[in-house]
Amino acid sequence: MNRISKIDIDETGLAAPTPEIEQERKVAVFDLLEDNSFAPVAREGRAVPDGPYELALAIRDKRLVFEISTEGGTEAGEFHLSLGPFRQAVKDYFQICESYFDAVRKLPPAQIEAIDMARRGIHNEGARILQERLEGKAELDIDTARRLFTLICVLHWG
Repeated sequence: MNRISKIDIDETGLAAPTPEIEQERKVAVFDLLEDNSFAPVAREGRAVPDGPYELALAIRDKRLVFEISTEGGTEAGEFHLSLGPFRQAVKDYFQICESYFDAVRKLPPAQIEAIDMARRGIHNEGARILQERLEGKAELDIDTARRLFTLICVLHWG
């Protein structure tokens, strides 16, 4: 029950993604919905309804917005996070992804693997930042945090 069953990304005002970025988004959403662990934390004495949960991600007023509801539409929480702590990880992630996409077209497998290892390291750092920022707001495992970090990057695109 502590999982995300649906995810919506508010793309209002976002630049059109490149085919590679769109593929990253699709893979992250697919993997997230296949296997995740996510639960809002009770705050201020308010109980949290049981999941599964539907999650809407957006950027509004330069803040990352999580809107959480149950499958039945009951509000389960909303929180806004500053984008500042994510900036460097997102920038690094886009740079390494660009190198990775170029490498896949041109370089031998050993060099692609080295770039992919660096990409995973940056991805893990972004997931760690997300887990820290969500502490006391939502509980999630590292794989869920990694996939959500990818979606946060998509929201930064352009």
